[in-house]
Amino acid sequence: MTSVFLLLSLPHTSDGLTTMRPTALAGPMDDGSGSPPRKVARLAAESDSAPASRSKAKTSSSHKSEGPIQIEVIGDYKSKAPAAEKQLALLRRCIRTILTRDPGPHDTIPATYEGIYNACRSVVTVSNLGENLYSILKIELEQSIGQISKSLATSTEKDTAWIASFNKAFNWFEEQIVLLKSLLTYLDQVYVVHEKNVHYVHDLAYQLITERVFGFAEVVERLRSGVNAWLDSERRTSTAHPDQAVMPALIQHLLRHNQYSAFEEQYLQLTQSFYLEESAAQAEALKAKPKAFFEKARARIQEEASRSKAVLPIAAWGMVREVTEKALWSGRTEWLANTTLSSYVEGKDFATLGAMYSLFARVNGIKALCDAFRVYIRTTVSTIVKDAERDDEMVQRLLDCKELADKTVSTPCRFDQHRGFAPIASSSQLPTMQPDQQFLYAVTDAFSTGFKSRRSKPAEMIAKYLDKSMRKGQGKASDAEFQTLLDKVLALYRFTDDKDVFRTFYHRSLAKRLLLEKSASDDFEKGMLKKLKEKYDPEFGMGEDMFKDLALSRESMREYHSKLEEDSPGLKLNAMVLQRSAWPFTVQKHTVDLPPNMQAELTKYADYYKSKHSGHVLDWDHSLGTATLKAGSTRVLYQTLVLLLFNEATDIPFADVKEQTNMDDAELRRTLQSLACGKKKVLKKIPPGKDVDDADVFRFNADFDDPHAKVHINSIQAKVTPEESKRTNASIEDDRKHYLDAAIVRIMKARKELTYEQLKAATIDAVKSHFVPQVETIKRRIDSLVETEYLERDPEDRNKYLYVA
Repeated sequence: MTSVFLLLSLPHTSDGLTTMRPTALAGPMDDGSGSPPRKVARLAAESDSAPASRSKAKTSSSHKSEGPIQIEVIGDYKSKAPAAEKQLALLRRCIRTILTRDPGPHDTIPATYEGIYNACRSVVTVSNLGENLYSILKIELEQSIGQISKSLATSTEKDTAWIASFNKAFNWFEEQIVLLKSLLTYLDQVYVVHEKNVHYVHDLAYQLITERVFGFAEVVERLRSGVNAWLDSERRTSTAHPDQAVMPALIQHLLRHNQYSAFEEQYLQLTQSFYLEESAAQAEALKAKPKAFFEKARARIQEEASRSKAVLPIAAWGMVREVTEKALWSGRTEWLANTTLSSYVEGKDFATLGAMYSLFARVNGIKALCDAFRVYIRTTVSTIVKDAERDDEMVQRLLDCKELADKTVSTPCRFDQHRGFAPIASSSQLPTMQPDQQFLYAVTDAFSTGFKSRRSKPAEMIAKYLDKSMRKGQGKASDAEFQTLLDKVLALYRFTDDKDVFRTFYHRSLAKRLLLEKSASDDFEKGMLKKLKEKYDPEFGMGEDMFKDLALSRESMREYHSKLEEDSPGLKLNAMVLQRSAWPFTVQKHTVDLPPNMQAELTKYADYYKSKHSGHVLDWDHSLGTATLKAGSTRVLYQTLVLLLFNEATDIPFADVKEQTNMDDAELRRTLQSLACGKKKVLKKIPPGKDVDDADVFRFNADFDDPHAKVHINSIQAKVTPEESKRTNASIEDDRKHYLDAAIVRIMKARKELTYEQLKAATIDAVKSHFVPQVETIKRRIDSLVETEYLERDPEDRNKYLYVA
């Protein structure tokens, strides 16, 4: 563009001015729109048209041939300052109108949103009056928030209705702040961002409302009162309040204004106080109905959980439930466990037990539940063991109790093995649930303690139950099912301290089964012995010697029979030669008189055996012998001896039978009972009765009949009688004395000197794999060894014992 200064020095003949196009003023002054000002120079001429200018220039040149041309510039090249005060006033009116909650008919925003936005930009960026605008905004916010606070404080509404109004006021205010934040963007992004200790529009508004509303005691009190009234109403009626929906909205406002923590604290306090009071009242009212208390408390917990999900943030659910449960169960877990658990277990109500376990686990009540479970199982086991009238049912009842206990532990009393650790990564697999070890230990302890309520008897009855099972066999059950039953019985054996009692009775029963050929399966017998030896007691290796003796005896009889003539009576003889050390039988004190022909065959076999095994001594024991009479009945040898007497007479008194057989009195009475008082009465007892007296007379029953060709008459001798049990237990006690004596001497020989307490502990530890002795028994054995001069007391310390070499 041509410079004005150059134009001023042009010659008069120049047409340079004609190169400049005359232009009117570009328009009005800057209105703050942000467009650059237009600077236009105008010439002092009568006409703006170029031809006129040229014509006038020619005319002028005709009058003046020399001299400069005078030019007048109209207008200013610099923009005037925008109307800042007017814009501030405009923004003030707009802000005030936006922050007026109930505007009048004339309270309208005097500019469009775009105009407000542009005015803010001009004030902040062009006029640099951001501080002034910020002050105006703060004043208007304070006035608006003050009106909100005053209206809430003076409102006549109450409780949830007041909270609804509170929510409406905050909904409106938060919407207006969002609008202001958008309109005053340049205030935030240009002014506030460069100033220290100055808040953004949003933060300023929220700070002021925190100070003027949440800092107003009356408003806070009405807020707390409304929450309390709502919560109390729902808990008293156990139904949702009609205005429950206002609470989630309130919580959202509190969260936005960082006031939720106070609400949560109040909510938890109200929850705790309410349920502590209710728990105390219900416990007193339902003192005789603990189950009803448990169900009501359980329902309350579920109700509170539902309310939390409907109203509270997820993070608060766990806290509310924890406070509720602690308030309800505080001081009640032991009472509930002790009074309700037994009935739940007996009724097999595993669902309720599972709920109780889960609920108590969250309030550290598992110990009370486990203790109650232990007491129940121990009491049940002790009651079964001490019920002497039902000894025959003892083991089956114990098995039923153990099965119930195991099911209780494995079903309700289970916990997540990851509980208490960091959450595991999600997968398609469910968390592994394991039985609670506390309850497993409780079962073991309860059974072990319950067995001690009647020493030795459980071990004896377990051995007898196994004897019955091995005689009966598996029946219709599969091998696996029968083995499972045997394993369950052996599991009971673990709980008894009287291992020697079980071993003794089991050996005796096993010996009778093998000799009388009453065992259902030799494979199961051998498998049982192997399991007992490997897992329970190494001394069960004696059973292997029994099977070895039987095998050698059968081989010896086959060899003996092969040397006899075909019509020899000896072919009917079957003798078992047994090692006394391997079989649990004592030497018979009474020998019976056999018929001469039987005795002759036994003598022949004895001579043959001695010729093969010189130096061996044979002692005949006929108590477990059997014989087959020509009539077709298979009987124990003692029964045969008695029945053979009736070939010579019809009626025989008891005294004559005893004299002719030379049998032991007790054995003879049991034998006669089996023949005359059992289901198959081969003999008649005169007078009738269950017991055999000295004056009884026995007569052959000619009317006896049986549909089977071969009849087996059960013998009492084949069973363990009460007298035999007493003798066996007495023998076990004698063996225990010798075992203790040997253990004490062995300990003292190694240690030379010990105090009484040290010797007692060492003795118990030495024999515990066989039995657990009573303290009194140990003391008596120590005194006995002192008397027999194996030990002596220290002259200076009477509580110390010395070994006598």
